[in-house]
Amino acid sequence: MVWFWALTRRLSGPRMWPLVGSLPSVVLNRARVHDWIVDNLRSKGEAATYQTCILPLPFLARRQGLVTVTCNPRNLEHILRARFDNYPKGPMWQAAFHDLLGQGIFNSDGETWLLQRKTAALEFTTRTLRQAMARWANRIIKYRLWSILADHCEAAASVDLQDLLLRLTFDNICGLTFGKDPETLSPGLQENPFANAFDSATEATLQRFLFPSFLWRVKKALGVGSERSLRESLAIVDQYMTEAIAARKANPSDDLLSRFMKKRDGSGRAFPEDVLQWVALNFVLAGRDTSSVALSWFFWMLMLRRDVERKVVLEIVSVLRETRGDDCGRWTEEPLDFDELDRLVYLKAALAETLRLYPSVPQDSKYVVEDDVLPDGTVVPAGSAVTYSIYSVGRMESIWGKDCSEFRPERWLSADGTRFEPAKDAYRFVAFNGGPRTCLGKDLAYLQMKSIASAVLLRHSVELVPGHKVEQKMSLTLFMKNGLRVHVKPRDLAGYVVAPEEAPQLGAFVISTTTAAAA
Repeated sequence: MVWFWALTRRLSGPRMWPLVGSLPSVVLNRARVHDWIVDNLRSKGEAATYQTCILPLPFLARRQGLVTVTCNPRNLEHILRARFDNYPKGPMWQAAFHDLLGQGIFNSDGETWLLQRKTAALEFTTRTLRQAMARWANRIIKYRLWSILADHCEAAASVDLQDLLLRLTFDNICGLTFGKDPETLSPGLQENPFANAFDSATEATLQRFLFPSFLWRVKKALGVGSERSLRESLAIVDQYMTEAIAARKANPSDDLLSRFMKKRDGSGRAFPEDVLQWVALNFVLAGRDTSSVALSWFFWMLMLRRDVERKVVLEIVSVLRETRGDDCGRWTEEPLDFDELDRLVYLKAALAETLRLYPSVPQDSKYVVEDDVLPDGTVVPAGSAVTYSIYSVGRMESIWGKDCSEFRPERWLSADGTRFEPAKDAYRFVAFNGGPRTCLGKDLAYLQMKSIASAVLLRHSVELVPGHKVEQKMSLTLFMKNGLRVHVKPRDLAGYVVAPEEAPQLGAFVISTTTAAAA
C-alpha cells in the first residue's frame, strides 16, 4: 500500500485504484472518452500532458503499465518527427492487426514500412492518380448517389447519411485501389459479402484492444467468440482479394494495385501476392472510414451552422457560373470536375475546420523503445506507451485560442479570403498525422471530400431528424454511434444567384458572416 501510495503521488493523471489503475475511470467515461481526455489535459494547463497507470504492479507499473497522454504540439513534434525511430507502433499494435493488415504500410515499422512508403509516395504525388480519384467519385455520384438522394426526397423518408457516405467512400476507394467497384451504394442499399466481411474483420480486430493480449490469443487458438468471426470474415476477404489480384494481373489498369504490380522490392523482385493484398487492404481501410466519418461530422456542423452552409454553396455556385455559364440547369448536370474542385477554397477550409474539431482518428499510441524525456520535461521510460490525443489538440485554448471550440472556417483562410492557409505550426493540426508518417493520401482525401460534399450540397439540403441523438462511438475511428439520420430536401439554387457585379470573388469565403447569419 505504501508503494501504491508513492506511485500515485508521482503520476498526474486521473484517480488510480489498486490492481486496476485508472481503468475504472476509463470505463465510467467510455461514452465520452475523448471529451474526458480533453478535460484531463486542460486541467494540466499549458503542459497539456499527464501520466497514468493501467497495471499498478511492482516491476510493471513504470514500464508496461505506464501510459503518457499528451496533446502538447512540441511533444507531438518530438514523438512524430524528432525522435521518430524511438516511437514505433510497437509489438502490441502490430500483433493485434497482423491477421487483417499483415505487414502493410499502416501496420509495420522499420525497413518494411520504409520500402512501402517510398513506393507509395511516388504514386500519390502523380496528377493522374488524383484525376482517377475524381473520375471514380464522379461516376458513383452521378449514377448512384444522386438518384438515391432524389428517391428519398420524393418519398419524404429519412436516411442514414453516415451509412450512405461509408458505402460511397468504400466503393470509391476499392475502385481506386484495385479497380473493382463492389457497388455497396446502389438502389435498395443491398448488403455486400466483401464489405460485410471487411467490416466484421475490422470490428473483431478492434476488440483485441479491449482485453489483455493473452486473452484474444487464447480465443484465437480455441476458435471461439470474436476470433472465430474474424477467421471466417478473413476467409471471405482473402477470396475476394485473390480474385481482384488475378483480374489485375490479367488486365492491368491505372489503379494502385496495378501500379504496385509494376514495382520491385529491395531485392529487385516483384511483390508477392500476400504483400499486394496487404497493400490493397491497408489503403482500403485508410481511405474508407476516415473520409466518410469526416464528411458525416461536416454535414452535422453545417446543420448547426446554416450561415457556413450558405457560404459553401455560394462558393460552389460562383465557380460553376464561371465555368458552365449562367444556366442553373447546367450546373447540376455533372458533378464538379477536378479543376472546379480545386477552386473551392472555402469548402476546403470548412472541411479542415471539421477535422480540427472532429478528427477521423481521434488519438493514436506509440511504443517507447528507449528511455526518453519529452520537451515539456516528462520522463517516458522504455516499454511504456505514449498516447497523443488529436481530438484534444483542436480544443485547447493554449493552442488555438479562446475561440478553439467555435466552428470557424475563416481561421484557415488568408486575410483577403482567397487562399487556403495551413496551420503555421504543423503540429497544431495532426488530423493527417505528422513527420515521416504524414498521410500520403491527404490531397486525395480533400479531393474526395470536396467532390462528395459539393455534389450533395449542389442538389440537396439535409435536416436532422427530430429527436435523433448525435453521439460519438468508442472506436479507433470517430464514428457516430447512432449514425446521422436526416431528411433530404431539394435545393433551390435560385436563391444563390446574384448579378455579375455582386458575385463574390472566386476563392474567397463568399459573403460576410453577418450577411450569412441574416440570410
